[in-house]
Amino acid sequence: MSESFPQHLPPHPAVPAFDEQPLFDAVPERARWRYKPRRASRLWRSKAVRAGVVITLLALSGLVILALVREQTGTHGFLVGLGLATLPVPLLAAAFRWLDRVEPGPWRNLLFAFAWGAFAAALVAIIANTFATRWIATATADPASADTLGATVIAPVVEESAKAAAILLIFIFRRRDFTGIVDGVVVAGFTATGFAFTENILYLGNAFGEDQEIGTSGLASVTAATFLVRVVMSPFAHPLFTVLTGIGFGIAALAARRQRFRRIALPLLGLALAMGMHALWNGSASLFGPFGFYAVYGAFMVPVFGLLTWLTIWTRQRELRTISTELPAYAAAGWLTADEPRALSSMRARTMARDIARRTHGPAAAHAVSEYERFATTLAFLRHRAHRGTAGPDFMEREQELLHHLWQRKEVASPALTYAARATGRVRTPPPHRDYGGYNPYRS
Repeated sequence: MSESFPQHLPPHPAVPAFDEQPLFDAVPERARWRYKPRRASRLWRSKAVRAGVVITLLALSGLVILALVREQTGTHGFLVGLGLATLPVPLLAAAFRWLDRVEPGPWRNLLFAFAWGAFAAALVAIIANTFATRWIATATADPASADTLGATVIAPVVEESAKAAAILLIFIFRRRDFTGIVDGVVVAGFTATGFAFTENILYLGNAFGEDQEIGTSGLASVTAATFLVRVVMSPFAHPLFTVLTGIGFGIAALAARRQRFRRIALPLLGLALAMGMHALWNGSASLFGPFGFYAVYGAFMVPVFGLLTWLTIWTRQRELRTISTELPAYAAAGWLTADEPRALSSMRARTMARDIARRTHGPAAAHAVSEYERFATTLAFLRHRAHRGTAGPDFMEREQELLHHLWQRKEVASPALTYAARATGRVRTPPPHRDYGGYNPYRS
C-alpha cells in the first residue's frame, strides 16, 4: 500500500459497478448532496442562522465604512468616487469568474469574498492605518515620515492580513469548494477587487474634493490623474498582491492531511510575499524617486502580473487534463459513454453541449447539462484527490452522491456531450499510465 495514501482507502479505489437502477446504498438517508455529513441541528450550527449573522455583520461594516468614506470625501466626492470606482469591478469579476469555468465555485463564496474585502477588510484597514500613522507621528514628532512609514510598512501588513482573513474563512468553512490554486486565485481576486473598490471611492472622492477647492477640471485635474493611475493603469494591483496569498492557500489545499507544516507554511509564505509586493508598490516613489512608480510598474508589476496570469491559465488547463485522465475509469464501468470524458475535458465541447440541449429541449435541459458537467468535474477532482491521499474518509459516500447526480441527468446530458465530443473532433489518444481494466474508452 502506498505510504502517501490513507489506510482506509486503497491507492486506486475501484469504481462502483454501473446498474440501470443503482441503489447508492453508501449514501446516508436524507443526505442533502453537499458532499459532507449533516451536522446536528443546533442554533449556531444552523446554516440560516450563520448566514444571517455573517450578512448582518458585513452590512454593518458596510454602513460604517461608507459613512467614514463619505465623511472624508463629502457627499459630492463620495458619489463621484462611487461612480468611477464601479467601472473596473465588472471587468475584474468577469476575468476571475472566467478563470473558474472548469469547476465554478458557488457564487455565495465569491459574494462573501467581495463583501468582506469591500466592507470588513476596508474598515479594519482604515481604522488600523489611521491609528498607527497618528501614533507614529506623535511618537516621532515627524508627520511626513509617519505617512511614509505608514504607507510602506503598516498599510501592506494590515491590508493584506485583513484580505487574507476572507480566504482563510472560506478555506476553513467551505473546504469542499476550495480544492486548488485556481480556487485560491479566484477567491483572493474577488476579495481584493472588493477592497480596491472601496479604496478607490476614497481616493477618487478626495481627488474630486481637491479639484473643487483649487478649481481644476478636465484632463488636467487631480481626479483624472487619480483615475488614470488607479483604474486605468493598475486596476489589478490589489488583486495581484492578494492572489499570492490565494496561491499559498491553493497549494496548501492540494497537500495531504498529514502534511500539516506545508498546509500552514505555504499560506503564510504567500501572505508574506503579498505584503512585500504591496510594500514595494506603495513605497516605489519614496524609495526610487519621482519616477519610481513607473519603474516598479513596468519592470516588476507588469511581468509578475503576466507570470501569475500564465500560471493560473496553465493550472486551468491542468484541471482539464485531470478530467480527461480520471473520468475514463467511470466510462469503463458504464457510468459515462466513451465520448463523454473527451467532451468534459474541453471547454468548447462543454459549451456546445449546453447549446445543443438548449436548442433541442429548452433552458431546463441546458441547465441539466451544466449541472452534469459540474458534478462530473467534481467527481474527477475527487478521484484525483483520492489518488493523492487527500480525499478524506467519506470518499465513497461523496463518490456515490456525485454518481447519483450524474445518473439523474444522464438521459439529457449524455447525448448532448457525446455529440459535442464528435462535433469538436476531440483527440482519441489515451492518457498514459492508466489501466481501465482491459477496456480503453479512447478507442472505438
